[in-house]
Formats: sequence, structure tokens, C-alpha cells
Amino acid sequence: MSRILVVEDVSNTFNFMPEVLTAEGYVVEAASDGVEALERLKKEPIDLIVLDIWMPRMDGLEFLARLREFPCPPKVVVVTVDDTPETVLGALQQQASSYITKPFKRAELLEAVRNALATPPLSVPIEVLSARRDWVELLVPCSFPAAERIQDFLDRLNVGLPDDVRQAVGAAFRELLLNAIEWGGQLDPNRTVRIACLQTPRMLLYRIADPGPGFPLEALDHTALSNPPDHPIEHLRLREQKGIRPGGLGILMARAMVDELVYNEKRNEVVFVKYLKPD
Repeated sequence: MSRILVVEDVSNTFNFMPEVLTAEGYVVEAASDGVEALERLKKEPIDLIVLDIWMPRMDGLEFLARLREFPCPPKVVVVTVDDTPETVLGALQQQASSYITKPFKRAELLEAVRNALATPPLSVPIEVLSARRDWVELLVPCSFPAAERIQDFLDRLNVGLPDDVRQAVGAAFRELLLNAIEWGGQLDPNRTVRIACLQTPRMLLYRIADPGPGFPLEALDHTALSNPPDHPIEHLRLREQKGIRPGGLGILMARAMVDELVYNEKRNEVVFVKYLKPD
């Protein structure tokens, strides 16, 4: 069973998390700060770390940076009350697997731990170009695990928005990002998709630019846009024939979920906008 190290200095969660993880069959140890955790890592192998951010002697972001000095560092799930963009994206830049905001439920912790342990490490890191709340910009390797990771982190930045807006933006972003990674990047993790997420009091704007040559829309016979009226799910059969991930409605679904969606001439870059109601 996987070995987990909980690094946390707050007494209630310091006891709660090991109890929850031990009950699931994991081998769990605990450290009260980053300095103690580094010493433990030098002595014994650890598969995953559950990490607080604000601790004495060494905070979580400094610990993550030091962790990358190890030849095969363990995966990390960050658990903290701090959901500022600088901290969320700092954890992402330092290759944390996922991010949980306190207070959290038992099921949320277990899901994050299971997902982190099951997901292979990224061969190429995600690069954070801008970490401002109103302007987030990333370079993301063209792989599905990288897409899943940034989806989780970016969703944390929209926690203050209405649920319907978060869900719509998240669904549109996921589809367009996966299309960019799959078609523009050809699932080559050595190629990157450039993503910008801009937020003002009146709008959310997302820009996704992939490294591919673009495409003519009429050539995409595997999308829902190309279905004849009498065969509304023909694209699903074509996707299966071509070995493409199932179920994606791509552009059609994204257009329905947001207010504006525009491609550039080559169709290797897309911008979409979701307007926000003023308070």
C-alpha cells in the first residue's frame, strides 16, 4: 500500500488527515513542518505528500521547491486555507498534483489522494507565465494528464463565481483545451498549448493557442457540427473508428456554454468570453 506523509502544523487537521488515510489502508506518517518533512524524505521512501502551505520554519511553497531537488520526488496534494492566485499557481508551478481548500470533506481528500497516486508524473512541467488574479497565463504540455491538472487548479480560481457560470466556463474550457492538445499538439508532451485566462468585473475571457497548423472546419467529419440532420450522432461512430476520445462535442458544446467564441484564420487559436452580471 502507498506510503503517505502528512505535513501540517494545525492540530485538528494534523490528527484528522492521518486518521482518514489510515482507515483507507494507507501507511501514514506525519511531520509538523517542511524541515522535518525533508529529513524524513532523506531516510525513507514516500509515495505522496499531503502538504499545508503556511507552516513555521519553512512554508509549503519553499518545501515544494526543495522537493524538486530529489531525483524522484513524491507526488503532492496541497491542503490549505489560502486560495489566492499567487499561492494556487505557485503550487501548480512547483508541480503539485492537486489543491484542496480548507475546510474540506473526507471524500474530497480521498479523491485527491487516489487521483494523485493513479496519475503518472508529467514528463514536461507546466510553466506559469502570469499569476495575477485578473491575468493568468500558462504553457501546458500537450498531454491529457496535464490538461486534467490545470483544469483542477484553474477551477480553484473561480470559486467566487456563481455555480452555473463556473460549470459553463469549465465545460467549454475543458473541451477546447482537449481539442487543442489532441489535434494541435498531437498529444506530444514536448509541445505546448498557451493558455490565458483574463477576468474583470464584467467578463471572463479565455484564449487557447495550440502549436498546430490549424484546420478547415469542414474537414472535421468527427465533430457534432458535421452531422447530417437524419444522423445526429454520426460523429460518435467516426470518433470511435479514428480512435479519438469518446463523447466530445467540442466546438458545438463550447459555443452553447459561453457568450462569444471566435477562432483565428488558421483555427489554431480560439478566444471565448463569458459575461458576468454586475453585483
